[in-house]
Amino acid sequence: MAGRNGPRFDILILTMRFVAAILCVFLFPSVALAADAVDVAQHRAQLERDLAQLEAEIAGQQTILEAKAQERQSLERDIAILDAQIGKAKLSIRARDISVQGLSDDISGKANTILSLDDKLVRERQSLAEILRKTNALDEQTLVEFIFTAQTVSTFFGDLDSFVAIKGALSDSFVQIADTKAVTAEAKTILEDKRTEQQQLRQLQVLEKNKIQERENQKQVILKTTKGVESAYQSLVKANQKSAAQIRAELFTLRDSAAIPFGVALEYANFASSKTGVRPAVILGVLKQETKLGENLGTGTYIHDMHPTRDVPVYLKITEVLGFDPARMPVSKQPGYGWGGAMGPAQFIPSTWACYGGFVNVTTGKCGKGTDGTYKGPWEYTASKDVIRKLIGKDSPSNPWDSKDAFVASGLLMKENGAGAKTYAAERLAALRYFAGWGGASKPAYAFYGDSVMQWAGEFQILIDQLDGS
Repeated sequence: MAGRNGPRFDILILTMRFVAAILCVFLFPSVALAADAVDVAQHRAQLERDLAQLEAEIAGQQTILEAKAQERQSLERDIAILDAQIGKAKLSIRARDISVQGLSDDISGKANTILSLDDKLVRERQSLAEILRKTNALDEQTLVEFIFTAQTVSTFFGDLDSFVAIKGALSDSFVQIADTKAVTAEAKTILEDKRTEQQQLRQLQVLEKNKIQERENQKQVILKTTKGVESAYQSLVKANQKSAAQIRAELFTLRDSAAIPFGVALEYANFASSKTGVRPAVILGVLKQETKLGENLGTGTYIHDMHPTRDVPVYLKITEVLGFDPARMPVSKQPGYGWGGAMGPAQFIPSTWACYGGFVNVTTGKCGKGTDGTYKGPWEYTASKDVIRKLIGKDSPSNPWDSKDAFVASGLLMKENGAGAKTYAAERLAALRYFAGWGGASKPAYAFYGDSVMQWAGEFQILIDQLDGS
């Protein structure tokens, strides 16, 4: 007999419960999520407005720096430059805080979305499992039993069609949820990587701020000594000027290589400039900035810090050709916003050095990826393609840890980056490309590098001009 406990009635009850569950899953959480989304969107919009304002203020400070750099040295000019440098550093750190906060909000939102999808997926699987159990129960009964338990045959088959349609829709939903979850998880990973990058860059900016704080102290000493009088400042500048002999003898520190006298460094920079058209002061500025970064971040090893597939195969060939122990050679430490493994004073990664130092991927005959799309090689050294060796006139392979080779390599890369134009903007942009590549040069987070290079270049130009006039 077809009573209230018959299989068809169970299916109808289960279907009603399933529909109610679907409404709860899709409708009511959506309302809450929509409200949360509005709050998040408003918060993010405010962060973006704050960031845009800060970036405008940073640009204003940069304009001041560029304008003041063109003026004759004076008390007013130098104090204005120090103020602009200090102000820009502080604004940059505040901007980075906002960027990190915005990324943190995005990551939190993505994580909540994934949790909601997980819960939704569990509930829908439970509903489907219950329906499948009822389906199995129906499968175990005969057609005659089905017909007698239904009020009418047409009603039974109509319900059964609806039941099948619900199962199909639920299966489609699973696919959509799985796809959404995969996309969301990938986005969350990307955002976490960006937040790590931003945090690491902010640490670098704090280090830069510490350097600017030294400028603040310098400013206070100047004001205290001169009491704001221009003639007193010019007397102070003259008293602090070193003799030509002192300038040439003062050591110029280099990253991962022995320090050399400034006079020798200038000779190398002049030589590199004659071959590339890049100002010697800018080449000196790049190498000085790389050395400062090395002091802040430390030195690593190729095993722990170098890109394993892009750079390690080339690096092993470079050290083999030069007769060096790859495990003992200093390379840059992984900074947290990318791979380390850069070599010598000019900080070339092995896969970039290959194109300047004559290293060829055998499968293509060029310095780059092989026919398999990787850098695994095999690699070989070809003297005729060693650009640095030919420019210097060496009878041995170019060496990224050699001072003169590093100066020439730095000049070549800066030339390719556009520094040959010799304008402040072109040289600063070339320095940013040197550090972050052409794609990353426009990122505000990397501005500190270009600013520092140009600051060092300005100081070195003063020394160069003094030596030229001696």
